[in-house]
Amino acid sequence: MELKVEGRNLDVRTSWQEKIQEEQERLDRHHPGLVHNLRVSIEAKSQQKLGGHEVRLVAGVPNDTIVVKKKGETVRSLLIDAFDKLGLQLKELQRKRRQTSKVSEGDVAAIGGGVIKKLFPYESYGFITTADRRDIYFHENALKNVSIEKLSEGDAVQFAETDGDKGPQASWVRMA
Repeated sequence: MELKVEGRNLDVRTSWQEKIQEEQERLDRHHPGLVHNLRVSIEAKSQQKLGGHEVRLVAGVPNDTIVVKKKGETVRSLLIDAFDKLGLQLKELQRKRRQTSKVSEGDVAAIGGGVIKKLFPYESYGFITTADRRDIYFHENALKNVSIEKLSEGDAVQFAETDGDKGPQASWVRMA
């Protein structure tokens, strides 16, 4: 993800930069490969009734752009709120795309079964091991009729395998 940070009418503090980096990494973990570029703008406002600062996030996603604006007094809390809102909008975008696009036979390399090898519930992803000992990545957004908290390592699952940006991944996963 390409990141650009700019300050308007102020200098961007190191602590803000670090928080932006941390939030960007969280976005990458929860929505891998979805955001192509991200622009963060922090502006000092002169009008008192609007609050002292405005944080604006502009995220480039495939075929769309998401803009989040937050106004208030403290930049750090505005950054947290703005990134939380962006995360929710990305999750909703992924949900809508899953509903509108059905898995076609040309996109699916294989529909098969496997076993949950490793789970990272706080990062919202895991890996499935197939019968031929390959590891298949899956994100919690691919789960059907089960939440990641209900899964355990060793659970049998069915899934559809597709080619992801970083190798094989599951487009959907359900309990076997």
